Amino acid sequence: MLVGQYRIERISTTEEAGRIVDFLLSDHSFDDTRYTPGELVHFRELPYRALKEEVFFWYAEDELGNIIGINCIAENEQKTGGFSWDYLVVHHQYRKVGLAAMLIEQMYAFLKTMNARYLVTYTCDLPEYDRIRQLFERSGFTLVGRCPDYYYEGEDRLIYHRKLV
Repeated sequence: MLVGQYRIERISTTEEAGRIVDFLLSDHSFDDTRYTPGELVHFRELPYRALKEEVFFWYAEDELGNIIGINCIAENEQKTGGFSWDYLVVHHQYRKVGLAAMLIEQMYAFLKTMNARYLVTYTCDLPEYDRIRQLFERSGFTLVGRCPDYYYEGEDRLIYHRKLV
């Protein structure tokens, strides 16, 4: 789907998956690059799992075909309409132009087709994550929990929830 000057697509090929892995591991994606070992596994595996529809993955390209953003969700293990929102990442140079909103819009349209009941997401409590926490709160999410020292010592995991129906 072409949205403005950006193309947003669901992942469908191994070539796209590889390009997404490269983007996730690039200097253009995350502000905090002190990745946990588990995050590195996610970055390398999730795009390929999307090819098997174990997760659902969207990516955005600029007019030159460069990946400039991704969004990833998965239905929870109970398979009763609950979804987990894993990653929303926008290239540093494309922030504050509405790209995240476009990726989120695609995600919500998909969740509606899936009759999703709720969406849960997580983030870190460090200052580097202030913007994503603000986005969650502006988008109707409620902070429902905190897991102390989850990522590393002194880095708590914050849990957000949004009811969809």
